[in-house]
Amino acid sequence: MSHRGLTWLNALTTHGQNITGFAPSVKVTDGKIGQHSARFIAVVIDENNPFPRARQGEVGLLEGWNLAKAITDVVTNDQHSDSKTAIVAVIDVPSQAYGRREEAYGIHQALAASANAYAMARNAGHPVIGLIVGKAMSGGFLAHGYQANRLIALDDEGCMVHAMGKASAARITLRSVAELEKLAATIPPMAYDIQNYSTLGLLWKKVSVNDAEQPQFDDIQMVESALADALEDIAQDTCRDLSGRLHSNNRSASLQVRQVMAQEW
Repeated sequence: MSHRGLTWLNALTTHGQNITGFAPSVKVTDGKIGQHSARFIAVVIDENNPFPRARQGEVGLLEGWNLAKAITDVVTNDQHSDSKTAIVAVIDVPSQAYGRREEAYGIHQALAASANAYAMARNAGHPVIGLIVGKAMSGGFLAHGYQANRLIALDDEGCMVHAMGKASAARITLRSVAELEKLAATIPPMAYDIQNYSTLGLLWKKVSVNDAEQPQFDDIQMVESALADALEDIAQDTCRDLSGRLHSNNRSASLQVRQVMAQEW
């Protein structure tokens, strides 16, 4: 079980204010990026979660709805303000919560609410930054951070991004994990490591740190600097959508398909 999300949330909000009223698995702290107000949000491990499938940091029913509340509260509070609070999703999520109860009680709605809240905040002018400090897997990532204006990741082997875990992918494709890893060496979308993910055009910046598990002063400063740079970059961007992610060598076909579809419509 990884505690990176909570570790980095605490490291980046030393003088912040912890906000209460949320599930124990969703930590919310109001702090600063430089002089700019920011709300930092992380999904963390809760071994006493009433839903057993969400006890190792997965994004489940409680997490989805609580993330949505943490974000919409900021949007509501700032709706008449010219200065919009930044939102930082500190990301270390192994997946969404798989389970019969989750499906029966509408996990699709809970996670959709969270993803929609992030998109709503972005479209309302809030700078939204996703900071990948560990795993960013499957529906957990889609619900928590994927809708950010800018995605930043630690340049560390513990940071992984994919649609599903290796064991699950092996079962689905009727291959062994070793066979999948061999394919991933030449097919970037099949790889898990952050280096290959960065070639797909979705990642804005990688940040090198000495210790991703227990960050020291220099590590924290490097990440804080990257967050400040992201804020400045977002401020200069007149477009609030995610189209900028298409402008990379490995996304040229995606861009061409969109252009053709636009012509047809």
